[in-house]
Amino acid sequence: MKTVIATPHAPAAVGPYSQAIKAKGLIFTAGQLGIDPRTGKFAGDDVASQAQQAMDNIQAILEEAGSSIDRIIKTTIFMTDLGEFKTVNTIYGAHFKGAPPARSTVQVAALPLGGLVEIEVIALVE
Repeated sequence: MKTVIATPHAPAAVGPYSQAIKAKGLIFTAGQLGIDPRTGKFAGDDVASQAQQAMDNIQAILEEAGSSIDRIIKTTIFMTDLGEFKTVNTIYGAHFKGAPPARSTVQVAALPLGGLVEIEVIALVE
């Protein structure tokens, strides 16, 4: 059994997918761009503002599903420029108080809507 998770506190999907799916004690989020759900636009033109907004979007989705940032077990970060790795790493790392989750970070040729960073997570449901 799976449950679709949707919240107005994160951007609506830009294609035929769900913000997240909850199944068997886990939540799988779709990749989150740095789009502000209130405006439908990127939070800024720089990777820092987009990374922060992507994490805010993930937090909103996880909370809607009954989970939290602290329950993330695996993250994948997609970036258009690994030269910005240190900036994204700093913003991402600030969200974890204890041991951070497992993570992969890859550079991609492009992201939807011209985004600079996209983050997806797998988390435990509380």
